[in-house]
Amino acid sequence: MERSTAILERLLTLHPKTIDLSLERVERLMAALGHPERRLPPVIHIAGTNGKGSTTAFMRAMLEAAGRSVHVYTSPHLVRFHERIRLGAAGGGRFVDEDALAEALLDVERINAGAPITQFEITTAAALRLFADHPADVALIEVGLGGRLDATNVIDAPLASVITPISFDHEKFLGATLPEIAAEKAGIVKRGRPVVSAPQPEAVAAVIEARAARLGAPLILGNRDFVAHAERGRLVYQDEQGLLDLPPPRLIGRHQFTNAGTAVAALRHAGLGLPAEAVETGLVAVEWPARMQRLSTGRLAERAGPIELWLDGGHNPGAGAVIAEAMADLEERVPRPLVLIAGMLVTKDPVGFFRPFAGLAGRVYTVPVEGSDAGRDPAELAEAARAAGLPAEPVEDVAAAIDRVRAAAGDGTAPRVLICGSLYLAGTVLAQNGTPPR
Repeated sequence: MERSTAILERLLTLHPKTIDLSLERVERLMAALGHPERRLPPVIHIAGTNGKGSTTAFMRAMLEAAGRSVHVYTSPHLVRFHERIRLGAAGGGRFVDEDALAEALLDVERINAGAPITQFEITTAAALRLFADHPADVALIEVGLGGRLDATNVIDAPLASVITPISFDHEKFLGATLPEIAAEKAGIVKRGRPVVSAPQPEAVAAVIEARAARLGAPLILGNRDFVAHAERGRLVYQDEQGLLDLPPPRLIGRHQFTNAGTAVAALRHAGLGLPAEAVETGLVAVEWPARMQRLSTGRLAERAGPIELWLDGGHNPGAGAVIAEAMADLEERVPRPLVLIAGMLVTKDPVGFFRPFAGLAGRVYTVPVEGSDAGRDPAELAEAARAAGLPAEPVEDVAAAIDRVRAAAGDGTAPRVLICGSLYLAGTVLAQNGTPPR
């Protein structure tokens, strides 16, 4: 076991709840640490329901293509906790190494002195301490959950705030309506600091506009102040600064045009002055695992044989809609029968996630979610898939599901398989396939 793993397990015992949204505990720890949040490179702070990670990945790729060093804080991780903290360096960043992570965690644990605090709060403090102690040009910091009371919201003067598409998720913590959820996400907007938002439903946009107006924060809103869309296979972006005719994003799916456009808008309106060449390079160089990722090599890919294997960690109804749209686009270009292998947590809405796949996927195999105590029972998940109009049956694991798909296909057209429903499941799949994030 790595040292950091033992420390992280110990940090879980400092608070009885995994999630307890508040800024009081992390603000206390920031003060005890000498306020590392005030010594960071210029920060771009990112909130939203879907697309946070992809938008962040686009921004990092574009900034690095321009020769900037970029710290990145994101969550959750897929295989190793170290993926959450990327330290910027000339020529490209790297995940924090084991020794540096363990020492940072030990340091914040010592200074916290046993006081109640959630694991996410104390690990966020460790990340900010690392970012403050290592020079970089920009820090991209992704909200963990919500925004207003998220531990990352100790940053009070970001270069810019970014809000990606907002939809339903985490209603237990953020509210039961879209305006309530939007108010929590918009809590990252700071006085006088620009905020860039992806196109939003009208009710969501109204909440963000009101918050921005109240704080005197210039708002750059998608489909009002900038537009980004596919045209003849390319990404066309336009705002008051002019038009960019760009290559299509490397990440698959129409929704990635929105995420890429939001990233371009954020960097332009944050005043970072990237050349068009860096934007173009970033779009085609970007990497973001488990987001419409094709698994063409590795142990599970070999087991799948002629089956076309895809992986996506999306897990809420909004994600289900855009993933289904992406699979429909693939089907239009290269027809293959679609089969889902799905695992989900009990906190998610499985019927809402599966519904967009009705009439598109021929079958669902449901599997346990390893690595989480909150995994939904596969038999129960199969019932949810059937309620959404999809034939479904539970199986013991992903490998067994792949075997079932191959056996059912026989000598016919090799199916297209999408493994989906949970980032925890996606992490397990990448580990089993032998292709962890880099």
